[in-house]
Amino acid sequence: MSASVPSPAAVVDAEPLPRQEEVLTDAALAFVAELHRRFTPRRDELLARRAERRAEIARTSTLDFLPETAAIRADDSWRVAPAPAALDDRRVEITGPTDRKMTINALNSGARVWLADFEDASAPTWENVVVGQLNLIDAYGGNIDFTDPGSGKSYALRPAEELATVVMRPRGWHLDERHLQVDGRAVPGALVDFGLYFFHNAQRLLDLGKGPYFYLPKTESHLEARLWNDVFVFAQDQVGVPQGSVRATVLIETITAAYEMEEILYELRDHASGLNAGRWDYLFSIVKNFRDGGARFVLPDRNAVTMTAPFMRAYTELLVRTCHKRGAHAIGGMAAFIPSRRDPEVNRVAFEKVRADKDREAADGFDGSWVAHPDLVPIAMESFDRVLGDRPHQKDRLREDVDVKAADLLAVDSLEARPTYAGLVNAVQVGIRYIEAWLRGLGAVAIFNLMEDAATAEISRSQIWQWINAGVEVDRDGTTVRVTPELAREVAAAELAAVRSEIGEEAFAAGHWQQAHDLLLTVALDEDYADFLTLPAYEQLTG
Repeated sequence: MSASVPSPAAVVDAEPLPRQEEVLTDAALAFVAELHRRFTPRRDELLARRAERRAEIARTSTLDFLPETAAIRADDSWRVAPAPAALDDRRVEITGPTDRKMTINALNSGARVWLADFEDASAPTWENVVVGQLNLIDAYGGNIDFTDPGSGKSYALRPAEELATVVMRPRGWHLDERHLQVDGRAVPGALVDFGLYFFHNAQRLLDLGKGPYFYLPKTESHLEARLWNDVFVFAQDQVGVPQGSVRATVLIETITAAYEMEEILYELRDHASGLNAGRWDYLFSIVKNFRDGGARFVLPDRNAVTMTAPFMRAYTELLVRTCHKRGAHAIGGMAAFIPSRRDPEVNRVAFEKVRADKDREAADGFDGSWVAHPDLVPIAMESFDRVLGDRPHQKDRLREDVDVKAADLLAVDSLEARPTYAGLVNAVQVGIRYIEAWLRGLGAVAIFNLMEDAATAEISRSQIWQWINAGVEVDRDGTTVRVTPELAREVAAAELAAVRSEIGEEAFAAGHWQQAHDLLLTVALDEDYADFLTLPAYEQLTG
């Protein structure tokens, strides 16, 4: 009997990239491999639990706060760990992918925090995964600059004290990384992103007076938060940094997580920093989970679902009350407008909407909020400065006036707005244009003066699916028509023709337009609803 041979730590199955050896070191890969072996089996169990819960929602068309965790909610004694100095003031946060130019611009933006995104704002090509890690390593070492090959404009970092604090967002639990395998199996993208970042940067960040801070996406339950907490405890021991160095902000962007906010904070309490209200994924989650719940769960056009809708107010006010009760930051939603360089009137109208949105969040008790573009930083800053003044946050506003019942979070039918034909057209347009860019490796894309990412593509395709399957009728030029697969195909064909005319034959042929068109119709029309658009899209992503 031959002696067993130790298996390699991790196998990289991809074409070599410049400087990849600085990220994919033997020690870093061994660390990721150990994370995979310890935690992927539990990840798999939790994904199976998601499917079981979704089946239960399909059966009952309802959700409630968990009876088995009532004691945690009733115990007023516990709090999350105090915020470190670098994360105490979060009044404006900017989001974006980790390409070199964005890394510099986001750090320089004047925002207090940069969400460095390996998730919805990044298409997970292997180059984006590895080079994004390299850009952050360079930034923390002060060794990053960039010259735009088109304009010749140069970018460099401002002094360290002027830079945003980085909070990194790894991929969600559901996505695997096909280019990195351990024991013959793809490693979850979440563990690849977290593992490489933590291994290379945890101690370096602590030396800079900051720390390894994370946003956790797509969380669906407190048990998933518990898994992340166990990952943090293990990682800190392995790398040799003090327990409690990690801070995590959880995006409450699934309807199931909205019923477990306190439990999520409790599971992460030694590492928790706050919760965030992620608007588009939250709406996507409602459609996904209640897609067969009948007319009462049909959402109107996505832009008609504002944060003042009763069920959205219930969600955001509950989030603020929960966070402040437990000493955590409450972070508001995204201002996705991208300023026009050609149309001042478009900017004026949009800036007024952004200002009203941020004024409302600050008045409601949020401690900070998101923007997608540096030009929006001063607008959001002004809204929060007016309320906060010199204070870093307003956690003392306990919002004990808020009393949200389980049914309030599901009162979708309280909306007066209804689906429209224009909303169908917009969903098709955004879906095709975003997927085409994603297939070219771009995860954050300006479409019709809005920054779109995977979350907005998800709500677009989900609404098409929902409207078709719910038999929704809309007014089309004075005629009532039913939203059917045939109508969706007609609108999609018209959009493809419009794009061809808009950009010209050469650019059209060089892109992935037909592929994007076909993929959108697949996930919007198939009887079997795909849990995530990015799963079939990843199979078609080159690189």
